[in-house]
Amino acid sequence: MAGKGRMTVFMPVGEARTMDFKANDVGYVPAMAGHYVENTGDTDLVVLEMFKAHQFEDVSLNNWLRHLPPEMVTSHLGIGPSEIESIPSAKMEFLGRS
Repeated sequence: MAGKGRMTVFMPVGEARTMDFKANDVGYVPAMAGHYVENTGDTDLVVLEMFKAHQFEDVSLNNWLRHLPPEMVTSHLGIGPSEIESIPSAKMEFLGRS
């Protein structure tokens, strides 16, 4: 709706696709796919998400990663213990700029 952003959609089989968006663009996330949106502009990013579902469930990726066995995260993502510890353990719906 406003701003510039980048959305990555990832599938359970290890595939991902990243696209850049600007105001009034439309993106699509297939059922059973995860996604995240990043603000790539210098103003606020305003997005509208709509779901065709009777019940909405939000699974925080950072929270999920922090609760997996560290060996699993390291073997699949190739990151070490200090990087895993730097992932926020609480659910964060919006991350501010660093």
